[in-house]
Amino acid sequence: MGTPPNAQAMQPPKQPYPLGPQPFQQPPVGPGQLTPAMGGLSLQQSQTPESLKAINLLQERNLLPPRLVPAPVPCLAQDLQRLNCSPEVFRSTLTNIPQTQSLLNKAKLPLGLLLHPFKDLSQLPVVTSSTIVRCRSCRTYINPFVTFLDQRRWKCNLCYRVNDVPEEFMYNPVSRSYGEPHKRPEVQNPTIEFIAPSEYMLRPPQPAVYLFVLDVSHNAVETGYLNIVCQSILDNLSALPGDTRTKIGFITFDSTIHFYNLQEGLSQPQMLIVSDIEDIFIPTPDSLLVNLNECKELVQDLLKGLPQMFTKTMETQSALGPALQAAFKLLSPTGGRVSVFQTQLPTLGVGALKSREDPNQRASAKDIQHLSPATDFYKKLALDCSGQQIAVDLFLLSGQYCDLASLACISRYSAGSVYYYPSYHSQHNPAQEERFQKDLKRYITRKIGFEAVMRIRCTKGLSIHTFHGNFFVRSTDLLSLPNVNPDAGFAVQMSIEENLVDMQVVSFQAALLYTSSKGERRIRVHTMCLPVVNSLADIFAGADVQAITGLLASMAVDRSVTASLSDARDALANAAIDSLAAYRSSVLSVQQPGLLAPWCLRLFPLYILALLKQKSFRTGTSTRLDDRVYAMCQLKYQPLTYLMLMIHPALYRVDNLSDESNRFVYEHSVSSWVISVLVLKGALNISDKTIPQPALLQLSVEKLSREGAFLMDAGLVMYLWIGKNCSPSFITQVLGVPNYTAIPQSMNQLPELDTAESARTRAFISWLREQRPFFPVLHVIRDESQLKAIFMQNMIEDRTESALSYYEFLLHLQQQISK
Repeated sequence: MGTPPNAQAMQPPKQPYPLGPQPFQQPPVGPGQLTPAMGGLSLQQSQTPESLKAINLLQERNLLPPRLVPAPVPCLAQDLQRLNCSPEVFRSTLTNIPQTQSLLNKAKLPLGLLLHPFKDLSQLPVVTSSTIVRCRSCRTYINPFVTFLDQRRWKCNLCYRVNDVPEEFMYNPVSRSYGEPHKRPEVQNPTIEFIAPSEYMLRPPQPAVYLFVLDVSHNAVETGYLNIVCQSILDNLSALPGDTRTKIGFITFDSTIHFYNLQEGLSQPQMLIVSDIEDIFIPTPDSLLVNLNECKELVQDLLKGLPQMFTKTMETQSALGPALQAAFKLLSPTGGRVSVFQTQLPTLGVGALKSREDPNQRASAKDIQHLSPATDFYKKLALDCSGQQIAVDLFLLSGQYCDLASLACISRYSAGSVYYYPSYHSQHNPAQEERFQKDLKRYITRKIGFEAVMRIRCTKGLSIHTFHGNFFVRSTDLLSLPNVNPDAGFAVQMSIEENLVDMQVVSFQAALLYTSSKGERRIRVHTMCLPVVNSLADIFAGADVQAITGLLASMAVDRSVTASLSDARDALANAAIDSLAAYRSSVLSVQQPGLLAPWCLRLFPLYILALLKQKSFRTGTSTRLDDRVYAMCQLKYQPLTYLMLMIHPALYRVDNLSDESNRFVYEHSVSSWVISVLVLKGALNISDKTIPQPALLQLSVEKLSREGAFLMDAGLVMYLWIGKNCSPSFITQVLGVPNYTAIPQSMNQLPELDTAESARTRAFISWLREQRPFFPVLHVIRDESQLKAIFMQNMIEDRTESALSYYEFLLHLQQQISK
């Protein structure tokens, strides 16, 4: 069967994010008593739903939609779907949940959730109330999917216990009316934040505490990074999240540890050196972490003077382990955030490491060694930090191997984050410096939550068994997050322990309890509701191909470390083989030749191939060990939206951008509804700015032309490839050079020219950049550029010496399926 008509433009409408109080007249029924039409929900009505239409992947090659793939919309009654959590915050790999584990096993698709719980939101309902209404049995927070039996009683949607409605909840603060508990904001918003009363505190809320730990060895000073860090902190000191209690401190280290006394009353900062790194002690505990408001001038003096203090240093050693021990001792009484900047392999004291990389093995080895840590020092210290509410963020700026596999443990288990700038040098690598500067600004000024815990609850019968992300699992379902930041993603795997036979829907709730930088204890709660189905066809119909890919990527990272890289690669390929075989044998009513996939999984083999060619899992291509480990860290940490670009970059032609927007509507049916999809071709208008919207292109050299200019967005980096015969007007009016040969070898910024072409190109690139919290560097490349090889490596559909083309991969899958 060919592509459905207008397949290119089929996108479910974007899920509107419910904001503020919603008009919701709920009769005394809820998800527990849905209309008979939805009972045991089967989507097989008179026609096959669009998402199940069979596609022969060997024949249909142009399957990429013109825009980035949106999340599927769960098949729920409209009043429930209107109240569902935004997929940007909470997403399931399957939007139709199987009734039983054996049904799930037959589908061969993974069941799990992807979360972005502390995401920056443009609007967030905040409730202040002395009574936070929760189920007395399972402690679920009241939410839009509970059932009100009458005004005084509500039934929990997770454990089905009937609870009393407290008197205070009868009053609605939004409408100022009494007697309509189902209209309260808690029951009208799937994402809500509570300001918590005192029973949610084990101790008084901690102040915001920031400790910067800086490598000042000869190697570090040589890179020039100290100037950037000190200047960034200086520029953004007043934007550091906090209140009048905010504390700050600094430690520098080489072969010894240097503390800085910043006590009020001193005329200048005082440096205290501890040279006994075997037995670290804190020289003057009270004056090293100081109140930022009271000691601001001393802090500013230190930041201005620090870069010059070590310019002549001959110290080449690095005592990172002892420096981290010092940070732990200094922050233990309060908790807080440690930001550590490291430029080389630690060589002295506890945590010292030796190089484990053999450059000759980078490309040839089928299995990559040393993906797991060389020592448990960093993990153990991270767990100690976690116990004292300390998170450690690691910035690795390095030209040589640093054993990130070992160092990253300090952040992974303390709920910190890892930033990596390979070949960092202020003079020789201006692009990395720009990225470092932009990332630092975001890092220093973004929202932060302290001493946090997160718990994910789900309807009785479902259970969570594996977590992915940076945290420590304190009890079976409680994640300890000493810091939580708005850029961190998490994933969990689930199983079905008890049959969900009598249920039409199930719910999932993530609750994040944290202390804000202003010292308020807050709880952010997200709730999602999904239908339960009893046929394999319906499970496939609700598959979310991007969420599945994201979860499999996390699982494959674990597999690489605990088993081997080749095991992880096999598991990824088998995920595609097994699910498409299950679809073919159990869902397709008419057997046809070819490699058949349901419409909703048409991109699955492409995404799996992209993962196999991604830095984390690729073989046969020279990949530095730290680069590989960092790519793996990103797969486990990045929220899905950003992750997908790192797996399957977006390619656009940009030498013919247009300002015109042509609107046209496609209709396609899902289940019994007809959904009209509005597609904008040409341009978007955002606050009086026109943003061109070129169509996505397949990642194949076939799609490039020497007459054009092509932008590749790979998440952390962008490449603008200029064809040899690109139109002279684009070269002069966008790049600002007279002709192709005048394009500089390293060009990282587009000049601000007063031409329509320049404005359009810059508007499009800025719009792409603004949609993520980190800064992707831009490289303008021509045919002779060194970076052209990396640009070409991202052409996932093409064959390389060591990897199959997309078409060959499809043939391989077909061969395995028909065995």
